[in-house]
Parts: sequence; structure tokens; C-alpha cells
Amino acid sequence: MYPGSVARQAPSRPAMVLAESGETVTYAELDERSARLATALRARGLADGDTVAILLGNDVRWGEVCWACWRSGLVLAAVNHHLAARELVAVLAQAAPRAVVTTPEILPALVGALGDTAAGVAWLVVGKVPAEAPDGAVELDDLVAGTDRDPDLPERAGGRLLFSSGTTGTPKPARVAPRDVHPDELGVRSAGLMRTLGFSEPGAGVDVLLVPGPAYHAGPIGFLQSVHQAGGTVVLMRRFDAAGALAAIERYRVTHSQWVPTMFVRLLRLPDEVRGRFDLSSHRVAVHAAAPCPPAVKRAVLDWWGPIVHEYYGASEGYGRTVIGPREWLAHPGSVGRAVGSGVVIADAAGRLLPPGQDGAVWFTAPGAAEPERGPDGGAELAATPGWGAVGDLGHLDADGYLYLTGRASQLIITGGVNVAPREVELVLEEHPDVDEVAVVGVPDEEFGERVVAVVVPRYGVAPDLEDRLVAWARDRLAHVKCPRAVQLVDELPRNDAGKVLHRVLVARLSSAHSSDPGGS
Repeated sequence: MYPGSVARQAPSRPAMVLAESGETVTYAELDERSARLATALRARGLADGDTVAILLGNDVRWGEVCWACWRSGLVLAAVNHHLAARELVAVLAQAAPRAVVTTPEILPALVGALGDTAAGVAWLVVGKVPAEAPDGAVELDDLVAGTDRDPDLPERAGGRLLFSSGTTGTPKPARVAPRDVHPDELGVRSAGLMRTLGFSEPGAGVDVLLVPGPAYHAGPIGFLQSVHQAGGTVVLMRRFDAAGALAAIERYRVTHSQWVPTMFVRLLRLPDEVRGRFDLSSHRVAVHAAAPCPPAVKRAVLDWWGPIVHEYYGASEGYGRTVIGPREWLAHPGSVGRAVGSGVVIADAAGRLLPPGQDGAVWFTAPGAAEPERGPDGGAELAATPGWGAVGDLGHLDADGYLYLTGRASQLIITGGVNVAPREVELVLEEHPDVDEVAVVGVPDEEFGERVVAVVVPRYGVAPDLEDRLVAWARDRLAHVKCPRAVQLVDELPRNDAGKVLHRVLVARLSSAHSSDPGGS
């Protein structure tokens, strides 16, 4: 199914809802507006495989822009609208958009980032077109209202272009090309995952998905497509608010929701009288991903909501995915699950496979992936082997095949020649009752190369001896070389919109503070 077929069966069913205002787009409206926009884009010279970039906050227009591309053989490029000018230059160079959908506030930066190529782009503005816009820029709503859909426009499944969250540098692209098939004949995206998460079969139209995070991330975009293919409703929050999210679940009878762990932390901070104010009885499945969830936080949410919290782990590049349900997680706390639709193995830097319990690089293997050619010592060039993919995460498998993440290769701390996985240290500190959130990083050190530093958000405010108690807590549970040599207390950790901690920002801050301290402390 796709919006066109859903509109014929249930034209008045809500397809998109903005949680705060209640603004609603029905399937009839989504079908009509996306078809008109597809016609308008083609009239502006866009051809099969051309890219439409969208830089927009959460708005019901996401549905029509997505489906204008996905029903007309175009590629939707979802771009973080918070990127700085320098980052936009790199991302837009990779996207090479023929059309851009954005707001008056963002448009000038985009024009500057595209440089000489901006004049050849179709600019569609959600709001009033600013005076400095390129010639031909139009308001999106006016364009859609003034365009008649072309019933003879060939309908072909479009593609997508997503970018990694960019926690360690420039976001990296992951492109899925259009397919020569009618969108109504395309299977539900991630159908296996959708079944695992308890979504209804296509046509039922009973699922209501709450998306409290940014729509441009891979997870929300993927679920938006899948839910619309099944005929369900997507409820977007303009911005996350803990009490507002609970109110949205009650108001719209939300059945499924998608979160990042930071949102769980903020939900749990709500007073008991606020948390108990809302009717959450419709809420059947809560899904989280994008960043590690402290086990204590997940247990607290499970205690509150019951066994409805599911987790998946994967990458925008689509190499593979693991999934874990609530009861599985209780038996394997801290795990991100077992591989679904792919294989997962752990390898060392030389490509040798590692046994359960031993940390190494996480590699996904596609179904039917080639077996790598191995040398006498078992080493192999995994990156050059068809069907093998990795994104730089470190972890290990247990004897049952459950994956546990311990960090990223780029964040590995080497202190005195010893490798320290930050996530291992974070997990220990997260168990302390006075810790709300924690990030562990390596800071340059003249003697040891790097020293381990923990940046902590205290749960109950700053206590005079908390730093010393946390160091002692770690030393009782870890080899001393892995323990933080310093603890810094902060009000909040720097994160991107996906909820991932920006370790590079912490390293820069701590390194700057260290270099400016004449005592070197």
C-alpha cells in the first residue's frame, strides 16, 4: 500500500498529525498534495533519480514531501537543518539537490552553501519567500495549491539519501536508489522489524505512531514510510517535551512510540503526580535506538510502562540490525539484541573473528555474504569483502549471540599503552545511585598519552565529595587503569538531535581547560 491506495479505502483517516496544535492531514489530502507536488517538481525539470533535499523542522508537510518523492522516482534527502554553514557545504555537495524544501530562516545559509549551483535549484519555501531568495523561489503551499495533479505522470518508487549523525565529524551519506516498481507494489519497508514490534498488517490502519524526535533522522523517516505503507497515523511533536509526549499519547491514543534514551531520562524526571496524570492504556510498544541506554534507566521505564520497551541497533548505511524485546532484555540486561535479517560477528583489527565475551569491531554480514579470504593467522580484509559492513562500533557477543556495545573505535582511549573502552566505564558509573548521566572520554596527557575523564550529570545535585566517591566506586569494580583519573560534574551533556553524546565536544572542552591550567591539573 501507499497513500494513494489508502486514500481510496479510508480518505478521512489521519495520515499526519502535529501533536501540539492538532493540525491534521488526512490520507485524501496527503495523496492529493503529494501528487500535485510530484507534478510540480517534474514540471521544474526534475527527472528520475534526481534529489530533493528537505531541511525542515517537524511539520505535517514532511508527509507530502516524502511521498512526492517516493511516488515519482525521486530521491528524498533528509538533512539536519541545525547544521552549521561549513557542514552544510559538505552535505549539500554530496546530495547535489535539484530541489530544496526549507524555511525562510534557513534558506540564506543554504543558498550560500550551494554557491554557484544555487541558481539551478528549485527553491520551495514553507512560509513567506525572503527577499534574498534566488529567482523562481516559491511558497510550497502556493505551489501545491496552484498545480493540478497529472494523472498520466508515471508512478515509480523513489529513493532516499540519509546522513549519519556526525558525532565524530562530517555526516556520511547512505543512499538507496529508486526502484522500477509502482509504489503500491513495494513491500512495507523493514517488514520484519515492523512485525517484531507489533505493528498491524497493511490495511488495518489502527496503528498510531508518536515521533517526538527530529523527522530527518533515519529512524523516524523509516517508520514514517512503513506506517504510511500500512495505512497508519504518524503524530509528530514539533519539539520534545516530556509531559507533552505523555499528553500526546493520551490525546491521540498512540499505540507505538519512538524514543532516544535521553527522552527516557527526562520522562523519569517528571514528578510522580505528573507521570500519573495521563492515560497511557493505548500505548502497546515503545521503541528506542540511536544511543546506548543506561540499564538503570531502561529498568525504570519497564517498571513504569510494563514490558513494552523494545530496542534496535543498526546504522543508516543499512549494513544490518539487531533487535531485542523487553523480556529478552531482562534476561540479557545491557544487550542491544541479536541480529535480524543479517549476521553479526566480532573481529579484531586484523579481521580475525573473536570468541564470545571478547571485545572487538562489530561487523554485520548480509544474507549470502561472501566468505572472506583468510591468511594463515585467520586475518582478512573484511572491508573489501562483499556483503560485510561496519560503522566503527566496538562490542562483544555473549554465548547466546546477544550483542553488547562497548563504544566506538574512534573513541577508544589508549592510556599508558592500555586500551580502555569508554562504554565499559560508563556502565559501571551509571550504576551509582547518584549518577543521572555520564560520558567517559580520553583527554591528552603528557605522561600517559591520554587520561580517562568522566563527565557526570548528578542525579540529586552536587555533593561535596561526589567526585571522589565516583572514582572509588569505579576502582572497586574495574582495573585501576580503566578508572577515571578525574570526574567533572555538569548540568547536562552535549548531544545531537539523535540523543548521541558529542564526545568530541567534551574532549575539546576538557583539553582546552587542561591546556589553559598552568598547573596542568
